[in-house]
Amino acid sequence: MASARNLIGETGGNRPTTMRDEEKAKEDDSPSAKKPKLEKFPFTRWEFAAAFGVFFVFSTGLFCSYLTMPTSVYSNLKLPRTVSDLRLLKDNLATYAKDYPAQFILGYCSTYIFMQTFMIPGTIFMSLLAGALFGVIRGLLLVVFNATAGASSCFFLSKLIGRPIVNWLWPDKLRVFQSEIAKRREKLLNYMLFLRVTPTLPNLFINLASPIVDIPFHVFFLATFLGLIPASYITVRAGLALGDLKSVKDLYDFKTLSVLFLIGSIIIFPTLLKRKRIYE
Repeated sequence: MASARNLIGETGGNRPTTMRDEEKAKEDDSPSAKKPKLEKFPFTRWEFAAAFGVFFVFSTGLFCSYLTMPTSVYSNLKLPRTVSDLRLLKDNLATYAKDYPAQFILGYCSTYIFMQTFMIPGTIFMSLLAGALFGVIRGLLLVVFNATAGASSCFFLSKLIGRPIVNWLWPDKLRVFQSEIAKRREKLLNYMLFLRVTPTLPNLFINLASPIVDIPFHVFFLATFLGLIPASYITVRAGLALGDLKSVKDLYDFKTLSVLFLIGSIIIFPTLLKRKRIYE
C-alpha cells in the first residue's frame, strides 16, 4: 500500500509539472512571445508618419533656401567635419553672406535646426561659422536662437518616437536621469540649467530624454535658452580666430571647463542648500 501511494504521489506530482512545462514551451513558441525580441524599434504607423512629416517640412524649407543660392556657392557646399573644412566653407560663403544676408541667414537657420532636430553631428562647426561671419554679438544671438529652436523641435520629435531610441541607446543613463529628475522636481529649472551649462550630460541625450522623464516644456525651453549662452559664447568667440584654431578639442580646455562648472555650481547652489535644510 505504501509503495502504491508513493507511486501514485510521484506520478501525480510529475504530471502537473510536465503539463506546466509543456504550456510554458507553447507560450515561448507563440508569435506574441517572440515579438518583443524581434522589435527593437516598435514604432506605430502614426509615429512614423509624424516623424516623416517633420522631416518633410524641414527638408522642403532647406531645399527652397538652397534654390536661391548661386551655382558657384551651392556647388561648393558641404558639411564641415574638420576645422580645415570649416575654413574653406567660410571663405566660400563670406561674399554670399555679405551680399545676400537674408537668404544666407534663412539657409543657415534651416540647416542648423535640421541638424539639431535629427541629431546630425556638426552643429559646433555651425556655431564657429556664425562667429567667423557675424562677430560675437550677432553670432551669439543667431546660435542661441537656432540651438533652442532645434532642441525644442527634437524635444517634440522625441515625445513621438524617442522612447525606444533612448531605451535602446542609453538604458542605464535614462534610469539615473529619471531618478535625479524625480528628486529635484521643486527646483527643476536650476538642475536643468546646471546640465545645460556644464558638460555633465550630452545635449543630445538631454533633448531626447527630457520628454520621456516628463520634464515640462517651459522648463526645458528656459533651461536650454539660458543654459546654452555660456558655451555658445565660447564657441562663437573662437570663430573670430578660426585661423588659429587647430581642433575642436581646443575649445574646451581645462580653464574653460572649470569656468563652466563654476557657473553651473552657482546655478545649482540654491537646490543643494534647500536639500541640506530639509535633512537638518
